[in-house]
Amino acid sequence: MKRVIPFFKKKFISPAIKFIHDSKSIGITLLACTFISLLLANSPVSSHYLGFINATIPGFDSHFLPHSLLHFINDGLMSIFFFLAGMEIKRELNNGELSDIKNAILPIGGAIGGMLFPALIFLLLNKGSIYKDGWGIPTATDIAFSIGVASLLGKKVPVALKIFLTALAIIDDLGAIAIIAFFYGSAIQLKYLMLAAVVSGIIYFINKRLAKFGWVQIVLGIVLWACMYNSGIHATVAGVLLAFLIPTHWLALLEKKLHLPVYFIIMPIFALANTAIILPHNTASLLTDQLSVGILFGLFIGKPLGITLVCMYLVKRGYAKLPANTTVYQLIGVGILAGIGFTMSIFIATLAFTDTALQNEAKIAVLATSILAMIVGYIWLNNCKAKHTLTATN
Repeated sequence: MKRVIPFFKKKFISPAIKFIHDSKSIGITLLACTFISLLLANSPVSSHYLGFINATIPGFDSHFLPHSLLHFINDGLMSIFFFLAGMEIKRELNNGELSDIKNAILPIGGAIGGMLFPALIFLLLNKGSIYKDGWGIPTATDIAFSIGVASLLGKKVPVALKIFLTALAIIDDLGAIAIIAFFYGSAIQLKYLMLAAVVSGIIYFINKRLAKFGWVQIVLGIVLWACMYNSGIHATVAGVLLAFLIPTHWLALLEKKLHLPVYFIIMPIFALANTAIILPHNTASLLTDQLSVGILFGLFIGKPLGITLVCMYLVKRGYAKLPANTTVYQLIGVGILAGIGFTMSIFIATLAFTDTALQNEAKIAVLATSILAMIVGYIWLNNCKAKHTLTATN
């Protein structure tokens, strides 16, 4: 037994711990879950797998609580993901790269351009069609994948540029949250919104009194989530609201506690449930359909175009500076990586359309485009040798 434990630790536990703490591991895990989900959905056990994901939860009234497992994952578990994302945003605004307006101008401008251009391109390509409500799908950037690919490149991507990409992705998350809250909710129910406001006030005052985050805030957070779920604003926004009520000095500890369960339990579950797509025989032709082309052009063209043009304008006008040791060509490469939509884009796809076929087509387009952005972004940044910098003009 004395020999077995060290052997087990050396061969299994230590490599697992090393993998979990690697910046690339989240993306690898999500890709693996996506592959497994697609494999199961297109295998002989497909009906059982899809039946399990869409199974009704006994005792959950569809008018007051998520009534299926898939619904509970997207509206319930994902609220915890949004809680973590909200804390990351708050920390960056208070003490991080976004706390200094001079440093924040470039990623803020880049993120805005990287959301507006994809949305406009999608709307231009889908004007007047049944797909127009999907304009929010190509506006999102997957922070885990984009940072993961940048990390794979090591010194090819300057540290300052990785910080810029992180800040841009965080602002992008905030933009996606706003899009979900204001454009992909249902009819507003004022009584539930008022209840949510009251509960938020109670949480705020309790946080002032208590020394740490505990069961009191968790229970009140669930009440806040239930109020938001029935308010007409998407339930996951409750996670962000709760995060912004957390005192700044609690953030680091809570983020550390939630990082592993969110990225290695909740996000894989989300990927397994939301990429369970039965691939039709005409999958290849679907990628040339109007909806898919809008997502492809939005993410792969609109993202780098919007980010690069806005950032170049801000630098040329002297409002901001490029990250240290960064060229324009590297900035374009980061813009390509920002076209990896994945998690948030798939999530918005589930909100944009009620038709399962349209949801699946949008998800397939997001997956295909995200893989394309990963490959092209990696090759582009790996081969960046030009030293072209921008200077401000008066």
